[in-house]
Amino acid sequence: MRACLDACVLFPTVLREVLIGVAGLGLYDPLWSERILEEWARATTKLGAEAEMQARGEVAVLKAQFPKACIRPRDGDMARLHLPDENDIHVLAAAIKGSADVLVTLNAKDFPRQQLALEGITRLSPDEFLMGLWMETPAAVEQVVREVHGTAQRMMGEEIALRALMKKARLPRLGKALSG
Repeated sequence: MRACLDACVLFPTVLREVLIGVAGLGLYDPLWSERILEEWARATTKLGAEAEMQARGEVAVLKAQFPKACIRPRDGDMARLHLPDENDIHVLAAAIKGSADVLVTLNAKDFPRQQLALEGITRLSPDEFLMGLWMETPAAVEQVVREVHGTAQRMMGEEIALRALMKKARLPRLGKALSG
């Protein structure tokens, strides 16, 4: 399965680490464009200049880890597509060029399911997407989530319940499934 990741699921960190962790295990092939990666890096500026520099370093690591993931949308797709927010057309165009099965986004209102279906793409929230992967390969997804949870606790210097961390990362169903 090929999944185009919107910038809004690459930031915040815990969500990105879970998505990239399961991709690293080969559960799906991630896709993005230079513009999607740039939007992610720019989104971190609200946390300060150091956060943006760190994000740019993480972008470089992702490009090296997944060299075939970066897609350049076709100009023809950019011109013919229409979405409620024209600033999101590049995301759909990248998904089309990359032959994505799924567009993973938190931005449901700007990616109407009917419009994506015309292109053969399904829109899923990261929680829906990861729940689907968990139902297919529970041990692999749980392994990644446990590793991300451990890293988050070490970085925070305190314990945080798995379910609370997943809820904060906008993965409430996955957190509930793994905590139950």
